Amino acid sequence: MDIIASYGTTLIIIAAVVGFIMAYGIGANDVANAMGTSVGSKALTIKQAILIAMVFEFAGAYLAGGQVTSTIRNGIIDSAAFIDIPELLILGMISALLAAGTWLLVASALGWPVSTTHSIIGAIIGFALVAVGSEAVQWDKVMGIVGSWIITPAISGFIAYLIFMSAQKLIFDTDEPLKNAKRYVPFYMGLAGFVMSLVTIKKGLKHVGIHLGATEGYLLSIAIAIVVGVIGAVVIARMKMDPQADRKMQFTNVERVFAVLMVLTACCMAFAHGSNDVANAIGPLAAVVSIVQHDGEIVKKAELVWWILPLGGLGIVAGLAILGKKVIKTIGEGITHLTPSRGFAAELAAASTVVIASGTGLPISTTQTLVGAVLGVGMARGIAALNMGVVRNIVISWVVTLPIGAVLAIVIYYVLTAIFGV
Repeated sequence: MDIIASYGTTLIIIAAVVGFIMAYGIGANDVANAMGTSVGSKALTIKQAILIAMVFEFAGAYLAGGQVTSTIRNGIIDSAAFIDIPELLILGMISALLAAGTWLLVASALGWPVSTTHSIIGAIIGFALVAVGSEAVQWDKVMGIVGSWIITPAISGFIAYLIFMSAQKLIFDTDEPLKNAKRYVPFYMGLAGFVMSLVTIKKGLKHVGIHLGATEGYLLSIAIAIVVGVIGAVVIARMKMDPQADRKMQFTNVERVFAVLMVLTACCMAFAHGSNDVANAIGPLAAVVSIVQHDGEIVKKAELVWWILPLGGLGIVAGLAILGKKVIKTIGEGITHLTPSRGFAAELAAASTVVIASGTGLPISTTQTLVGAVLGVGMARGIAALNMGVVRNIVISWVVTLPIGAVLAIVIYYVLTAIFGV
């Protein structure tokens, strides 16, 4: 407790710095996932994607990142074990942020899309093991996370496969692709409006104090879907396309429509991602600030100090702008060749999986969900359409994320305890 009294301000400053590093890593890695399909399919240039993501990620993080955040990310450790030793929880959270942020920066530099959620959870597990012991870790939740490595990519991959194949059957493999696009694309637009509305409602609005029940949420999403579908039908009907053009030109025109759709879905995904995953950086930071401000008392919910959300939002934006290009290229170009229609199928499938996970309580990684969706689109064209070398590297990076986060956190934790003489 003497450490908190003596070094409280210093600890908050250190936590703020490493919290920014973690947010920077999230921007460099996770945000790139949301934009990768748009860039890979040529719906957006890298510069355009970064600008859009900067606006919507920051808006999601700042406007909907939460007035209150849980002190322990996903309840992965039991805070009761630290009631008598709150200074160890502070040093542990700082260790976890720096460890997870470091791993994210390394993975981003290598172009590996890894899970920021799993990075911070692995780091929290690591320091808890050496600070208190294995009894502080909620192992059932850890096993749920490990299971999600298989379940969430499989679900999103399957959904992406179905969306892509339906577009092929209804539009691209027909004698009149342009005519059929005008008939069916408004339904895809309506479906996208429905899913994106649900994602925003479930991941964003609750943080700004707007609490919609399940029924109200679905009714609002259905209404938005109908409006989007009708607007889509009107816009497509007015688009100047030559029905007598050859099939290649008709395909090009159809892809133009899907490219517009992709921009809209990318904006929604960026907002939802910012509102949700900024917690990976600000959750542990809020815990440190709360413990210091409460003179060592550990509260279950930590009210956010005014500067924490902007810090997280700025970190995400900086990481994306400076280091996000490599992961964007891996997602958009490295796994399989994407067109706007394929990218749309992947992004809509990823958003659908986020909605399913939110409704069922399934632990989820947005990274693994999107990668699974891109794999599903690639598989629809046959295994030869996938770059198996890139896929292998991605899977390996997923598997090593938890243990690397844990090991780094343990090393940093021992260094910090030595510095502060705990």
